[in-house]
Amino acid sequence: MNDVFLCDGIRTPIGRLAGALSGIRADDMAALVIKQLLIQNPNLDADAIDEVMLGCANQAGEDNRNVARMAGLLAELPQSVGGMTINRLCASGLDAVGTAARAIKAQEAELVIAGGVENMSRSPYVLPKSSKAYGRDQQVEDTTIGWRLINPAMRKAYGVDSMPQTAQNLADELSISRHDQDSFAFRSQQRAAAAKTFHSGEIVPVETGSPDRPCSFETDEHPRESSVHILSNLRPIVRSDGSVTAGNSSGVNDGAAALVLASAAAAERHGLTPRVRICGMASAGVAPRIMGIGPVPATEKLLDRLGWAINSVDLIELNEAFAAQSLAVLRGLGLPDDADHVNPHGGAIALGHPLGMSGARLALTAMRGLEQAGAKRALVTLCVGVGQGLSLAMERV
Repeated sequence: MNDVFLCDGIRTPIGRLAGALSGIRADDMAALVIKQLLIQNPNLDADAIDEVMLGCANQAGEDNRNVARMAGLLAELPQSVGGMTINRLCASGLDAVGTAARAIKAQEAELVIAGGVENMSRSPYVLPKSSKAYGRDQQVEDTTIGWRLINPAMRKAYGVDSMPQTAQNLADELSISRHDQDSFAFRSQQRAAAAKTFHSGEIVPVETGSPDRPCSFETDEHPRESSVHILSNLRPIVRSDGSVTAGNSSGVNDGAAALVLASAAAAERHGLTPRVRICGMASAGVAPRIMGIGPVPATEKLLDRLGWAINSVDLIELNEAFAAQSLAVLRGLGLPDDADHVNPHGGAIALGHPLGMSGARLALTAMRGLEQAGAKRALVTLCVGVGQGLSLAMERV
């Protein structure tokens, strides 16, 4: 089997809901980062790309009709290059990276562009067909995030708790205090602010203005100035006596990321520099009502498969869906709440969480974080709605 290397990557800045990227279609955003990858790697022969694999969680609006294929065509890749869109909700972008790695490892591909995209600002409302002719039982559904068009059998068997409710469930069951959640969220904001220069190194500017009034969007839009005091005064969003707030939760965001993965032979042939080796990926399921704990069994499965111990991992990029969820994972893995090697450049609470993009963004940040620290091993992990976790491991070359 082939070794698989992550050679390069790029992303857009992350936009706020209804913010700087809200006027740009998801397929156009994805095409932009693919184009930039080719610009950064002029010796990469586009005709040799085996596949474009992109994660996307929504796929109900402009991102329908296989956004990976559309983005490849819009990026002016040869029509012979196929495209596949992957949906594992919040972990879609990481699944695209891992699936690409598996294809190369199995010698069914040599060169793949993988990543993810989500424009949550442009997620549409949908109107299901009536259950009967001339019926008036239609109900408009918002596709931005969470459950819609719910199966009654699913509701009865597993419940259909909202994402914030799943975080509150973990906070209640594991006695995770409001103070600890707000402290975690503040650390995320602090670390993101301190790492602004670091993040700029993985961002391609996006032109968001009109031809007569050009404007360049170059910096992540979601981070906010905050404090534990400010966070502690925010109202709970699940119930009046709850602890999950908008301040200790990730955002609703827009963005795209793309990475190039290659075998050793393909990297040499196309003038690519292997930067990290993809070592493996593993998923696990958990109860949907506590979906945020999913990274714990996924990580345990992956580490056991690789023969690694958690304390042998130098850098962890954990998607911060919620502070309660992140703390549950850290404690479940036996790590301190304020571990310096976990999200050292901030996480999704500060930077934002464009669903399909986030996993690819985390993989890119992990690769660059290993290089900055001169470290060896990294783990990327996300929780997934409907009760899953996904983890991917890499080693610096």
